[in-house]
Amino acid sequence: MNNNGLLTGKVVLVTGASRGIGEAAARLFSREGAAVVLAARGTDALTRVVTEIRAEGGTADAITMDLADRASIRSAVDEIEKLHGRLDGAFNNGAVVQQPGPLDTTTDDEIDEQFAVNFRGHWTAMTAEAALMRRSGGGAIVNTSSIGSRRANPVLPAYGAMKRALNSLTESAAVTWGKEGIRVNGITPGGTATAMIDEWEAATPGVTAHITATSPAGRMAEPHEVAEVAAWLLSDRASMVNGAIVPVDGGAGA
Repeated sequence: MNNNGLLTGKVVLVTGASRGIGEAAARLFSREGAAVVLAARGTDALTRVVTEIRAEGGTADAITMDLADRASIRSAVDEIEKLHGRLDGAFNNGAVVQQPGPLDTTTDDEIDEQFAVNFRGHWTAMTAEAALMRRSGGGAIVNTSSIGSRRANPVLPAYGAMKRALNSLTESAAVTWGKEGIRVNGITPGGTATAMIDEWEAATPGVTAHITATSPAGRMAEPHEVAEVAAWLLSDRASMVNGAIVPVDGGAGA
């Protein structure tokens, strides 16, 4: 454990922690001194990550959380209170991607899934997290949105719409809870080298090349680069940052 890290002494929840940005965040937050609680639909996928964090001297636990199930989310936050008695930070990173395609081929089921996971799930998680933070003196929440929330998103219209709604919710929560010592911010990653991008590439060949070609950085982000921004926003170093939606896209959205 790092006694001089950005997150030393903090209990931090990471949703969608079984892979990609969430996994990278859990590892980074632990190195920065946090006791991390990793959440995903199934804890089997988290076992390897938790075991490796513990082997490095970190404190890590895995809990089940299905973002489509409001009762599951609330139960998971209750479990954190049983484990640690407090919650200082939450990185709401879990999401589901839609099948790429235009508005008129997006099915009702896809829209319902996008709403349930990428918007309502975050709403439920944030309110449960804030309730526990309120009892333990405040905290910080970071929501993972997307560069696709900042502009027209004709290829992923439902995904982009729900992520844009999440930006609004993030700002509203920041204003609502700021006086209680709870900061709420969002990040909008651009193309990031994760399994989600691999799945999108398989469905729409050429998308990876397009992302790379249109990024001023000339490449996609690595998951740990996105996690670094979330770590700072969750830390006391960002004490006056509240209600921000921070691009993490190498300039692609500029």
